[in-house]
Amino acid sequence: MPPRGLAILIGAGPTSGAGIARILASPAHGNFAVALLARNPDNLNTLAKGIRSSTPNPIETFPSDTTPEKLTKAFSDIRSHSSFKNLKLRVAIFHVKHSSRKPFLEETHAEFVDSLNTYVGGAMAFAQEAVKRMFEDNGKTPLAEGGEKKGTLIFTGTLGALRTNTNFAAYGASRAGARSLAQALAKEYSPLGLHVVHTILNGGVKDEDGEAQRTGKTMSAEEVGKAYLWLAEQGPSMWTHELDMRPPQEKF
Repeated sequence: MPPRGLAILIGAGPTSGAGIARILASPAHGNFAVALLARNPDNLNTLAKGIRSSTPNPIETFPSDTTPEKLTKAFSDIRSHSSFKNLKLRVAIFHVKHSSRKPFLEETHAEFVDSLNTYVGGAMAFAQEAVKRMFEDNGKTPLAEGGEKKGTLIFTGTLGALRTNTNFAAYGASRAGARSLAQALAKEYSPLGLHVVHTILNGGVKDEDGEAQRTGKTMSAEEVGKAYLWLAEQGPSMWTHELDMRPPQEKF
C-alpha cells in the first residue's frame, strides 16, 4: 500500500520524536512518508535508519535548525525529493525541545531574545512553510464552500506554556509565545480547513514500553504518536485545538 501523504517533523530526537515518527510511518497506523528535520545530521541519520527497519514507507532526513533560511531550504529540498513525489503534506509537527533556566538578573538581553528567536521565531518560520505547502497542495477553498481539510499543524508545548516558575523567564515566555501563535493560526486558518493544534506534554517521555510506562510514571513515545495521529485524522465536524497529555502519576 503506497503512503497516503507526507508528514514533516522538526525536532526528531531519539525519544518522543522517534515514537511519533514511527507511528506516522507505520502502515498499520499513519501510513505516511516522513521527512525528519533536526540539527545534528549524524543523530538524524541514526534515527531514520532505525525507523526504516520497521516500515516500507520513505523516511528521509533534512538537517536544519529553526532559522528561516534553513527551514526554507529544507522545505524546498523536501518538495523536490523523489521519495515524496506526488504526495500532499498532511501533517506538520513542530517538536523542538527548548530549555533555559537561570535567575532573571543573570539573564542577558541577548540570551533572552535568542531563546525567543530559537523557539517562537522557529515555530513561526516552520508554520509559514507548512501552511504555504498545505495550501499549495490542497487549495484554499473554505470548508463552508465545500473545501476539504488541508492538513494538521501541531506545536508540541509543555506546562511552561500555561504557567512558569522561578528561573524560567525565558523558557516560559517562549513556550507561552508558541501557544499564542498556535491560537492565532487556528483562528485564522480553521475556516479554510487547516487544523492547528497546541499540545502540552507534561511529564517524561521515553521511546520504550517498560515498567515506568505500565505504572504511569513516564509516557510512551508511541502513545504520543498515536495521539498525534488521532489529531491528524479528525474530520471537519470537530477539531481539538489544545491537548494536555501526562502520565497518570504526574502532578497537575
